[in-house]
Amino acid sequence: MKTNYHTHSFRCGHGSGTEEEYVLAAIDKNMDILGFSEHCPYPDQVFGERMPYSMMDEYLDSVKACVGKYKYKLQIHTGFEIEYLPKYTDFYEDLLVNKGVEYLILGAHFYEYAPNVYFNMFNAPSTESFIGYAHNIEAAMQTGLYSYVAHPDIFAFNNFAWDINCDRASDIIIEAALKYGAILEYNANGFRRGKKEYPDGIRDMYPHDNFWQKVKGTGIKVIVGSDAHEPKYVYDDAIVRAYAKLAEYNITPIEKLDI
Repeated sequence: MKTNYHTHSFRCGHGSGTEEEYVLAAIDKNMDILGFSEHCPYPDQVFGERMPYSMMDEYLDSVKACVGKYKYKLQIHTGFEIEYLPKYTDFYEDLLVNKGVEYLILGAHFYEYAPNVYFNMFNAPSTESFIGYAHNIEAAMQTGLYSYVAHPDIFAFNNFAWDINCDRASDIIIEAALKYGAILEYNANGFRRGKKEYPDGIRDMYPHDNFWQKVKGTGIKVIVGSDAHEPKYVYDDAIVRAYAKLAEYNITPIEKLDI
């Protein structure tokens, strides 16, 4: 099967393409399943890099229209990529129960380290902050609200050498995935970003080999996510490379979510 559940559109503000353009690209690639997972807005607009809250219903209606129009050519699902912040739990549950949202992907970019004070993972002052990030993911897994964890190793984006804190953060996430039966995503978008020179060598920003060597052999379920921000990336060479890399780890990813 050809599937992808991690898809963004122009609505996030840092991507392009309408929902229908993604559907047409997926059909052109002979895909079986396409899941939309736009960055979810919050009622109080606490985070940037996502659609305005006022656009949420328009997004949901657009995906629903695509389902009706193309249901005989492609299986389409409606979701969101979203943070985990405990005070929004009722909001998350409302999305799943009342808004017709079929799944949530945990895309942890922020966590609350003090009341109403948020830490941005892309601006880490040191690797010590990765521990808080990992514990936030662990708490999110415990809720059972999320179908899988997107780019769990995205902390490797930051310009630091891999160290004991990176190991500890990885262990926290992996041990939690084992405990709660969570699915981890191998994110193909890291390959599209290109290699970069880090203090410990030249590598892709993510996925990070050290993280996935730890996942290897654990039996944790893994899924490949395109994290497409343009229709041409819905199923491209980066996804093919992701499957090939997982084969090197002897990891066979799942292709379909139970939603």
